[in-house]
Amino acid sequence: MEIQNQLAIIAGSTLGMLAVIFGAFGAHALKKRMSAELLVSFETGVRYQMYHALLLCFISILSLSDFTNLIVNLILIGTILFSFSIYGLCLSATFGKKIKLFGPITPIGGLLLVGGWFMLLYSFFVK
Repeated sequence: MEIQNQLAIIAGSTLGMLAVIFGAFGAHALKKRMSAELLVSFETGVRYQMYHALLLCFISILSLSDFTNLIVNLILIGTILFSFSIYGLCLSATFGKKIKLFGPITPIGGLLLVGGWFMLLYSFFVK
């Protein structure tokens, strides 16, 4: 297995595992403390994290050659920036002091995710 594929399966598995943990944390520990609006945002972060964890696992079994490394990096970094900035915003608002620095990070993560999906699509056309 090539190193890009190993990174994809390790990252996908780790993000998937964390998505389950964060989802359970949100559903049980945060449900009583977090407003309904913040809980929906937190769940969005978890959902997008799981979608992209599954995508990384899927990428690990594809043969994308030259583009695998770029796609994995875009998806991995995008997921971390997108989902974890949402977690930071929601948790900091819930526990008294919203850290606004996380706000501009979320769309950057989203753009990286879009770039990763685009490169995945592109990789199929240039094969």
